[in-house]
Amino acid sequence: MTDQTNVSAIPAPIPKAPSQLANFCSGFMHAMRSNPLTAFAMVLFLMFVIAALFGEIIAPYDPLATSSDTLQPPSWAHPFGTDHLGRDVLSRTIVATRVDFGIAIAAVSISFLLGLGMGSAAGYYGGWTDRITGRLVDTIMAFPLFVLAMGVVAALGNTVWNIVYATAIINLPFYIRFARAEVNSRRDAGFVEAARLNGNSSARILAVHLVPNILPPMMVQVSLNLGWAILNAAGLSFIGLGVRPPTPEWGIMVSEGANFIFSGEWWIFLFPGAALVLAVFCFNLLGDGLRDIIDPKGRT
Repeated sequence: MTDQTNVSAIPAPIPKAPSQLANFCSGFMHAMRSNPLTAFAMVLFLMFVIAALFGEIIAPYDPLATSSDTLQPPSWAHPFGTDHLGRDVLSRTIVATRVDFGIAIAAVSISFLLGLGMGSAAGYYGGWTDRITGRLVDTIMAFPLFVLAMGVVAALGNTVWNIVYATAIINLPFYIRFARAEVNSRRDAGFVEAARLNGNSSARILAVHLVPNILPPMMVQVSLNLGWAILNAAGLSFIGLGVRPPTPEWGIMVSEGANFIFSGEWWIFLFPGAALVLAVFCFNLLGDGLRDIIDPKGRT
């Protein structure tokens, strides 16, 4: 009887809390099962990544090679047809993925890092830091963003890196305002006060305690901005301020194909335009999926 009492008195071991990686994996699997569109977007995203990394290997023809088979409709030899210079549209559409994705990822990375740092400092310190940052955001937002990007590229020159800088500038206000609002709402929270009483400096509190807490919702904004950055880069190329021909790029291909719409050669603009639409659609769906993954209420 005594042995049974002693055994029953032994407390049960406390289960170990799941790690952040386990929570993310659980949310990822839940999002894939509950939302087929998120799974479709993930498959589509992987296809774009493969095309961006291995496009020159996958492409059946040299995207810059011209031939006498000009303006040929889609066929077995050329599934997407050929353009006015005899170049294979399928090969150019595949290889163009690297250019557009490279511009979008570089631009969003720059604006994300700058916006995260500037917005976090403005939200935590306030005062003149907040005022100066706010005036900068207001100045950028005072212009139509695409017109501002046009002005930056026209002033600096239409090189790939200038397109990246222009796209980063017009994306910067979104991250500054988002980071400022999130940090400002948390700077007086209990865990921040505890870290402050423990002797942590303001820089350490920002880097270790505040910024990691605002990263998950900001990643949703990153996914949405990637699609918009691709659209912006293609728009600049469409009006002649983007990547220079004959580099394969979706905006250039749509612009060149627009000259042949009324003569019946619809395939020149249709397929690169469809790739552009699918890329933007893919990132928008991924943004919705990321929101479901990081939101614990959606899994209850």
